[in-house]
Amino acid sequence: MADDKNLGDDLDDMLDDAKEGAKKAADKAGELAGEAKEKAKEFAGEAKEKASEFADDAKETAKEFSEGVKDAFNSGENKKMLAGILAILLGSLGIHKFILGYNKEGIILLAVTLVVGFFTCGIGASLAGIVGLIEGIIYLTKSDEEFYNTYQVGKKPWF
Repeated sequence: MADDKNLGDDLDDMLDDAKEGAKKAADKAGELAGEAKEKAKEFAGEAKEKASEFADDAKETAKEFSEGVKDAFNSGENKKMLAGILAILLGSLGIHKFILGYNKEGIILLAVTLVVGFFTCGIGASLAGIVGLIEGIIYLTKSDEEFYNTYQVGKKPWF
């Protein structure tokens, strides 16, 4: 029986040691979890700050792009390029006339294209396209100063 008592005491000691080990492990796990939580908070703060910086940079870039586009459409040279290219590609629709501020002439080209194109199944609409092609070539071959003086200051609507 003494052996049984010693065996029981040994088992109790082992159980106490296991409980103490489990408690230490739980405490260590709690510490590690706390550290991980703190690191996650730091990382989240840094990520939030970086995202805010990125958003600010994106807003600034968008603002610069928007200002560049406005400048491009307000300068004479870019109207020349835009009007010339549109005249060559879509001259029969008169879009280049609208770009230069010649709304009446743009409507005339568009109406001729639609009406003549309707009655000739599209063949006659090429006449307005030829006008646009010629005007596009003329626009692009003029110097910037000459284009500006002729079509934007002088308001010469045709050729």
